[in-house]
Amino acid sequence: MRKLIIGLACLIGLVVVVDFGAAAYSEYQVSRALREGGSLTADPEVTIHGFPFLTQAWKGKYDDVEVRARQVPNEMIGDVTIEATLNGVSVPASAIVEGSVREVPVDHLEGRMMIDPTDLGKFLGIPDLQVSAPPADRSDGTGGSGGSGSPTTGGIVFTGTVPVGPLQESVSVQADLVLRGEQLMIVATDFYFGPEGQEDFSVPTPLRQGVLDRFTKTIDPQSLPFGVIPTDVYAQGSQIVIEGSGDDLIINLDNLQTKV
Repeated sequence: MRKLIIGLACLIGLVVVVDFGAAAYSEYQVSRALREGGSLTADPEVTIHGFPFLTQAWKGKYDDVEVRARQVPNEMIGDVTIEATLNGVSVPASAIVEGSVREVPVDHLEGRMMIDPTDLGKFLGIPDLQVSAPPADRSDGTGGSGGSGSPTTGGIVFTGTVPVGPLQESVSVQADLVLRGEQLMIVATDFYFGPEGQEDFSVPTPLRQGVLDRFTKTIDPQSLPFGVIPTDVYAQGSQIVIEGSGDDLIINLDNLQTKV
């Protein structure tokens, strides 16, 4: 009985190792295809969730696949991070093994583009730009513009050094993030003197609008992963996140240059 139990344990361990190895190989093949199709500078991270993997591979249907590509060049903003969550991905196992994956049907896709403060600061001409969210208006941390670390819309705070008359001063402003079609509009609405702001400096009234304009800009239409149309924008931590989703899509891995 003891030998039987040990034998079964070894067999189960072998199956697990084989399953994870097959998943890793498939993730590598998909990553290479995404890099080539999207003209990326590095292989993106690809994770195929679900165990056992071999059962999904046998069916040619994968429940949950995550893709993350860092430092993706963007003509306007600089480098951005791209993420996508794909549900119901149909790819024959033979195509993965042969490295011939070209078209991928997907039941549902959620795509995100994340902009870091450094790159956004370069775009705005404010090199030391910092991004944060004001604290929630409610004491329970669930209301207002969102508690610390929570996604927030319309309540983002920018802090950076800009010209105020003849001086260079660090100021904080509250801004709205607005999607107009595929354009992202950053609109500074007022100065901010809360915990994250510069409380010890006030801008003279005649100069206020000019300073607010330094933090106001429109980013031209942005395509999310695999051509998904943006539907939402918010701040999470220190990043600005633009996201959207789509159903029943066909992803052409040979034509990603204009879509990733």
